[in-house]
Amino acid sequence: MRAVVLLSAALMTLAAAASETITVGSKRFTESYILGEIAAQRIQATGASAVHRQGLGNTAILFAALKSGAIDVYPDYTGTLAFELLGLKSVPALTELNAALDAHGLAAGIPLGFGNSYALAMSQTRAGELGIASISDLKRQASLRYGLSQEFLNRKDGWPALSVAYVLSAQPIGLDHGLAYDAIKSATVDVIDVYTTDAKLGRYGLKVLADDRAFFPPYEAVLVYRKDLPQRHPAAFRALQTLQRSVSGEAMIRMNAAAELDGQPFARVAANFQASGAPDAMAAPAARPGWMARLFAPDFWRLTAEHCVLVFGALALSVGVGVPLGIWAARSRRAQPWILGVTGVLQTIPALALLAFLIAAMGRIGIVPAVIALFLYGLLPIVRNTETGLAGIAAGLPKAGQALGLRPGAVMRLIELPLALPSVLAGVKTSAVINVGTATIAAFIGAGGYGERIVAGLAVNDHGMMLAGAVPAAALALLIQGAFEWAERRFLSYGLRNRSQ
Repeated sequence: MRAVVLLSAALMTLAAAASETITVGSKRFTESYILGEIAAQRIQATGASAVHRQGLGNTAILFAALKSGAIDVYPDYTGTLAFELLGLKSVPALTELNAALDAHGLAAGIPLGFGNSYALAMSQTRAGELGIASISDLKRQASLRYGLSQEFLNRKDGWPALSVAYVLSAQPIGLDHGLAYDAIKSATVDVIDVYTTDAKLGRYGLKVLADDRAFFPPYEAVLVYRKDLPQRHPAAFRALQTLQRSVSGEAMIRMNAAAELDGQPFARVAANFQASGAPDAMAAPAARPGWMARLFAPDFWRLTAEHCVLVFGALALSVGVGVPLGIWAARSRRAQPWILGVTGVLQTIPALALLAFLIAAMGRIGIVPAVIALFLYGLLPIVRNTETGLAGIAAGLPKAGQALGLRPGAVMRLIELPLALPSVLAGVKTSAVINVGTATIAAFIGAGGYGERIVAGLAVNDHGMMLAGAVPAAALALLIQGAFEWAERRFLSYGLRNRSQ
């Protein structure tokens, strides 16, 4: 009883501490990272506790996290709120926008002082050769190759409506925003979608095509927050209000350049802005560290621990549920197709869609929904291999055990499962190795792990940072596979190891 009381008290203390922490979210591109970091640092300057959950995927995931209370505030744009989230036909004034957001328990405010619209861009050289200056001119060049970000391809204010407005018949390919500049530089594509505050427009010699039909609405940068934030954290909210009209378009471009082109960490870019508040006072770029220094940066062991928690926590759940399901599938012809079918379908669900659903259903982001998603993805190999291993046992062996007086449970435990163990372990090994790679997606919902580096590297198109996340993930997968093979040689007899051969 005393232990229960102590545990309850500890959980209540953790819940209270969590409620006192203000969680700032950001999307998966450079500008959102920087604005989220600025907001978090401005709150922390008041002495309040704030955490920045970086790169939480696309707009839908951020909106679901905000509505559920998993985050308290994040930067967005009026056009995105109006078209993508609220389904409005135009971008209204902020008061009307808030009237629509009120139904969701949210509000938008604190205009940051600049706008960042979508646009289409081409190489200046290529555009000059073809005489293209506006989006309407693209209609004359049917052979152009388009590489557009996945979000732009699916947004209501993106390609579907743009192609209708300008009568464009191109079939674009999906391309991550962080990789689009390299693609156009190498002439893999001709047209990409850009943000008007992108730092690389000048560096890569791109021409922003004129929106001659005024398709794109105004995208004024604002902070979107839970409606009760000013009441729950009045001092922190007042600190956020000091950001109003404090970021000019020029300052935002310079901050984006500091992160993307000069390799400055997002936190440092934000800290420089907090200290100076003016684009002319931004600190000089620091030299980029070598790749080994980036691989074993101070966050290496934290990310390793988080990745292992994700992988092995999900694996434990998958084994605990998958093995009994595999036994059931092997014993019941009626249940078998349903069990194998459902676990197979689970692996076909897009990871981000599953994560977005879990955020909305659980009302939280971080490790818990990530572990549940990995657990569901890891079921199929374990269930299928358990069922296959049991189905391959000669019928006479269980009968011999029964003839000796063993109960069905004892037959399963002492005869069938040991004989099926090589197949079961193979399924567990496959699930574990798959989980190591899949766990990198957990960074999209603030669960950490090696994916944190990959996501940040994609945002700024930093191949070194992406490799600093991908290489240790690959090494962990090889280590896990080697550990399983060693365990099989060490603890399984030669006959069992070669039973399936």
